[in-house]
This record gives sequence, C-alpha cells and structure tokens, in this order.
Amino acid sequence: MDLMWVRQHVRQAAAQLGFGLVAQTKLVTAASELARNTLVHGGGGRMESARAGQGRAQGLRLSFHDEGPGIPDLERALTDGYTSGDGLGMGLGGARRLVHEFDIDSAPGRGTTVTVVCWAAAPPRPREEI
Repeated sequence: MDLMWVRQHVRQAAAQLGFGLVAQTKLVTAASELARNTLVHGGGGRMESARAGQGRAQGLRLSFHDEGPGIPDLERALTDGYTSGDGLGMGLGGARRLVHEFDIDSAPGRGTTVTVVCWAAAPPRPREEI
C-alpha cells in the first residue's frame, strides 16, 4: 500500500462527498496513520474505501487490513503514550479521536483490521427504539 496514494485517494474521495477542508484534513491524517501502521507493524496490507450513507448524511468508510502479528493488548495500544516502536504513541488513539466511528479487530497471530467512518456533516443520530 503506497502511503502517498492513500492520502491522495482519501482527500479526493472526501472532497467529492462534500467534506470541508478541516474534515478532509482530519480524515487524511487518521488514514495516513492507519496506513503507516498497516505497513510498519502489519508488514503491509490493503485499504478499502466505500461511500457511507445514512439518510441525507454522506460519509466515507475506510478499512485497513493486514495479516501481521496482531496487537496483543488493544486497550494498551489505544492509550496515548504507548508505542511499540519509536513513535510518539499517538497513532491509534489519535486516529480514533479524528473520526466519528472507530472499530478495531486484532489478536496475536491473526492480523489487524481497523475500520473508521467519518461523516461530511454531523454524524447521523441512532434511531430510537419505539
């Protein structure tokens, strides 16, 4: 996965969906960090992107998949300051704060999948049960 391609693709897709400049920048930053993690810690992988829609709300769903060693302690990995390399330890937690929805699935020996969703406007509210 080419990090520069990921950044360009995400920025272009977000702009086409009507994301403002600040929202584009947040999403590109999160995507860049997740793609870098996929490359550095997962040994490479792939990104899938898809338009997300709920009613009139338009968004972008990005999934990053690798078949690397997995993350043994997700809670610790999402904690600011934790790093498994030589970074600042803001990666996963920082990416999570930059998007509206964040999901991670990982276990030792089976790789990692991180899926994020960012909405062009305020995220849709969940439907209330009647």
